[in-house]
Amino acid sequence: MNQRFSIVPVFYLAFLLIPLYWLLTMSFKPMKELAGQLTLYPKSPTLDHYQVIFSDSSWYLGYLNATVYVLMNVAICLVAAIPAAYAFSRYRFFGSRPLFFGLLAFRMMSPAILLIPIVQIFSDLNLIDTYIAVALAHCFFNLPIAIWILEGFISSVPTELDELARIDGYNLATYFRKILLPEIAPGIAIAAFFCFLFSWTEVILSNALTTIDVKPIGAIMSRVSSVF
Repeated sequence: MNQRFSIVPVFYLAFLLIPLYWLLTMSFKPMKELAGQLTLYPKSPTLDHYQVIFSDSSWYLGYLNATVYVLMNVAICLVAAIPAAYAFSRYRFFGSRPLFFGLLAFRMMSPAILLIPIVQIFSDLNLIDTYIAVALAHCFFNLPIAIWILEGFISSVPTELDELARIDGYNLATYFRKILLPEIAPGIAIAAFFCFLFSWTEVILSNALTTIDVKPIGAIMSRVSSVF
């Protein structure tokens, strides 16, 4: 019985590693082999694909641009989401719940639906081909999910801490810095991760708002033909 259960994690780990193995072996296969018969390992290993990546400057710029977009997007979203989440958690005002769930409903929309108006707005503002355009466009979709995550974490913080902070003479900024932010640090990390994940993998908006010089790596990779 113990032997059977000890084997289960091994098979589970092997199952998880299959996609990584598949990607790794495909990177060493020549184009003829990729377009030909399916093989479990490279019959004629080659480093041509890696040579193209490391010799083409557009790939370097793609990673650099993507990093800048992600950092800007995460910073803007967290700075805006933390106060908004605190307001939704601590205050009840007219329309607060419909507004909160309306933000979540907006997040469910595909970026393709809002592509034309977003491009038109940034074009009128002369922000096309700028880092801030892509970062703000991603914020439209990341901010609702960040507010939703952080609102749950802030709601778990006892309101008594707010009252004690006021008694001790803390203003709101000091309360955030010394008490609230350390308490919700895991939530901030989770929100930052989701913002990072969307911004790093999003292609439609970043492709429409940029030229080749400022495209992120996801948009550059979309130029490469996939082989199935």
